[in-house]
Amino acid sequence: MTERPILTEVKPAWVDHYGHMNLAYYLVVFDMACDVQWLDLGFGPEYRARGMGTFAAESWQAYIREVREGAPLACESIVLDFDDKRLLCRHLMFHAKEGWQVAENEVLYLSIDLTKRRVAPWPQDILARLSLRRSGEAAKRLSLKPQTR
Repeated sequence: MTERPILTEVKPAWVDHYGHMNLAYYLVVFDMACDVQWLDLGFGPEYRARGMGTFAAESWQAYIREVREGAPLACESIVLDFDDKRLLCRHLMFHAKEGWQVAENEVLYLSIDLTKRRVAPWPQDILARLSLRRSGEAAKRLSLKPQTR
C-alpha cells in the first residue's frame, strides 16, 4: 500500500444519485493535478505574464474504480511527449490512503499566445523543461499526430 499526498477529497456536491463521484468531477480533480504539474513545468503566473498559456485540445478518461464521499484523492502527472506547439500528458488518480488507482486521464495541450489567442511555439526554456521531464512512456489513446495545414 502506497500513501500519497492528498490533493483533495470527494466533496458531497460531487456525489451523484448512485452514491459515488460523478464523472464530471473526475475532470475537476485531473485539472487540479494539472495545476500542480504546470508549476513544475514553468506554466505558472510568470508564464502567463509573458502572454503565454496552454489550452486543452483533446482529453480521454478511464474510470477504473469508484470513489465515494470523503475519499482522499491523490494524483501523479507524467509528460508523455511534446513537439514545438503541443504537449501530451497523463494524469493518474489514486485513493491517497489505500493506494489503488481510481482513474486515468490523457490530455493533449496546446501552447497558446494569449495576446493573439492562437497556437504558438513553446519558448526555448519551456522546451528544455519538457525535455527533462519526458517520461518515454507510450500514450494509451492520444497521440501527437502529424500537423496538417
